[in-house]
Amino acid sequence: MQTVRDADGDTYLLVKRSGESSRVRDPETGEERYVANDALEVVDGESPLATAAGGVPEPVRRTIRAVHDDRTLGLLVEFVDRGPLSVLALGDAYDMCESDLHGRLAEFRVAGLIEEADVGGRRGYAATPTAEEAVRLLRSEGTAEGPTDDAEPTDDAEPTDDSAPAEGGS
Repeated sequence: MQTVRDADGDTYLLVKRSGESSRVRDPETGEERYVANDALEVVDGESPLATAAGGVPEPVRRTIRAVHDDRTLGLLVEFVDRGPLSVLALGDAYDMCESDLHGRLAEFRVAGLIEEADVGGRRGYAATPTAEEAVRLLRSEGTAEGPTDDAEPTDDAEPTDDSAPAEGGS
C-alpha cells in the first residue's frame, strides 16, 4: 500500500493500481473510488499507516497515545466532566497510588490534554479544549461500542414466544 495525492492535493491510500486507473481509499471516510493514474502521484516518505491514522481526528489520536487503559481514560473523562481538579482532591478521590497518578498527569500534560490550573488556591489541573473535543468525539452517537443515548433499555423486555418457558414446564 502507498500514500498518493491527486491533482487537488487530496491524500489517499492506494489500494490497487491497474493499467489506466487506480482504486484509492479516502483515509477520512474509508470510501473507495477509482482515479485516473495520471492524476495521482506517490507521496514519498509518508507511511501509508500514518496516512490511514490521519483519518482519525487529531484530538482522538492524541488521547489514544496518552491513554493506555480504562482507568487512565476515566481520569481524563473526570477532568472533562468535573472541571478543574486539585492535586489533593485527585489523590483523595481515585484509587491510584501517588506515583501512578503523577505519571498519568505528566503524560496528559505532555499530550496537551490538561493544563495547570488554580483550584481554590491549590495547584490543580483542568482539561484543555483538545481533551474536551476528544472525549466528545469518543462519546459520539453511533459508536461501535454500546448503545446510543436514544437506545431503549432491554432489561424490561417481554419474553418472546421462543424464549418464554413452556407451559407445564419441567
